Amino acid sequence: MTTTPSATPNDDAAIRPFHIAISQADLDDLRDRLARTRWSGEVPGVGWSRGVPVDYLKGLAGYWADEYDWRKAEARLNEFPQFTTEVDGQNIHFAHVRSAKADAVPLLLLHDWPGSFTQFTEVIGPLSEDFHVIVISTPGVGFSGPLSAPGWNTGKIASAFVELMSRLGYDRYGVQGGGGGAWIAAEMSRQAPDRVIGIHLNGLITFPSDDPADFAGLTEGEQERLARLQNFRDDMMGFNVIQSTRPQTLAYGLHDSPVGQLAWITEKFKEWTDSAADLPEDAVGRDNLLTNISVYWFTGTAGSSANLYYEMAHDPGAWAPKERGTVPAGVAVALSTDVAIRRFAERDLNVTHWTELDRGGNFLSLEQPELLVADVRAFFDTLS
Repeated sequence: MTTTPSATPNDDAAIRPFHIAISQADLDDLRDRLARTRWSGEVPGVGWSRGVPVDYLKGLAGYWADEYDWRKAEARLNEFPQFTTEVDGQNIHFAHVRSAKADAVPLLLLHDWPGSFTQFTEVIGPLSEDFHVIVISTPGVGFSGPLSAPGWNTGKIASAFVELMSRLGYDRYGVQGGGGGAWIAAEMSRQAPDRVIGIHLNGLITFPSDDPADFAGLTEGEQERLARLQNFRDDMMGFNVIQSTRPQTLAYGLHDSPVGQLAWITEKFKEWTDSAADLPEDAVGRDNLLTNISVYWFTGTAGSSANLYYEMAHDPGAWAPKERGTVPAGVAVALSTDVAIRRFAERDLNVTHWTELDRGGNFLSLEQPELLVADVRAFFDTLS
C-alpha cells in the first residue's frame, strides 16, 4: 500500500491523501501460502457446531486463491477519497466523501471487529446524497495499521475520533456504529455531547440488571432476544476470551496462515449474520467477505485487532456504571440475530427512535444496505 504525503512527516496533525496499492509480491505470496496449506482433519458429521467445516473452508480458500479478484476490489475501494492522519501517535485511516449539499450533516460511520471500512461500500454513495460521509478504520485494524502503543481502549478511540472530526472542521455531526462501533459511538456522545447531534446504532448489545423487575412483562420477541443474549455470552467465551487474554499468542497463527485468518473471521460472519442465511456469503456476498478478510491479511492486523479486546477487558472504566447518555439515539434491531431490548437500552441511552427489522444481522451495511440507509435517514430527519 502507498500513501502520498501532503505535509512534512513531523506534522502529526496533517491530513494526508492515501491510496491502496497492494504489491504484486504480496498477492503472489498469498496465493502461494494458500496452495501450501496444511489442512486439518475434523470430527465427522459435526457441521458448523465446532467451527468452520473443512470442506467449506477448502472451497472458500480455493476461490480466494484462483477466482477472487483483489485488483477489482482495490479499484472499487479507491473510488472513495481516502486519507490518513496521526492522533496520539496512532495512524488513523479514513474515507471522506463530501455531499453535493453544502449544508449536509457530517456523518461518521464506525465498524467493529471482524469488519472493516470495506463493509460500508454499498451505503457510502446513498448516504452521501444527504450527509458528508466519513468512514474510519478503527485503530489497529486494516489501513490504520497495527496499534502504536497499549491503552487503545474504547474511551481513547472515541477521543481520537472526536479529535479527527475537529481536524476535518466539523463542529456538529452524527455518528453511526454497529456492534463494537456502537459502543464507540455511545462513548463519543458522552465525551462530546455538545458536538454529537445524534447516534444511530445497530448490532447493539444490551444487558439486564440484577433486578428481577427487568424481566417482568417482556414480550415473546424480547424473551427470544434475551435467550439469544445467553447464547452470545457462551459464544464470547470462545473467541473473546482468547483475544482478551492472549492476543499475541493468537497473532502468530493468524498472521502466518491466510487460511487461519480466513477461518477466524468467516466463523464470526456465520454466527453474526442473518440466521436465515445458510452460509456467510449468502448474507454478505462471497467477494465482500473476502475483500474484508484480505484487508486484514494484507495489512497484518490480525494481532492488533485482537489486542483491542485485551484493552477493553483490562480497562477498569469499560464496565463501570456510566451516566445515562443525553444525546438522541436511534437503534435498528435485526430481529433474527440481534439481542437488544429497548427497556435495557433506555437505561443507558436517550433512545428516541427504535426500528425492528425482519431482515439482516450484525453487518447490516453489507446485508441490508437499503434498510440501513433508510433508517439512518429517518432517524436524523427527526433531529432536523
